[in-house]
Amino acid sequence: MEDSFKLLEDRIHRAAERLKTLSAEGQALRAELAQAKSRAEKAEKALAAAAAREGTGAEEARKAEALARELTTLKREREEIRDRVEKLVGLLESL
Repeated sequence: MEDSFKLLEDRIHRAAERLKTLSAEGQALRAELAQAKSRAEKAEKALAAAAAREGTGAEEARKAEALARELTTLKREREEIRDRVEKLVGLLESL
């Protein structure tokens, strides 16, 4: 009987430690997501500004293309982070 309680106690301690780790990871991912959103918004604004100045030459077109690629990358990054956060939240809820 004593061994059963010890095993249960060990499992509870491991679950609590895992919960702390997952919570910290979730917070880090949320911060990373906020940063990616901020970068994406800046890229969108820069892209919009470049588009507003259309006809300013090949250099502006290259900048606009680079910003569009960065925006695409940032959106993909944001989605990946969102998926990771959702998985962590699901795991936390299952505990």
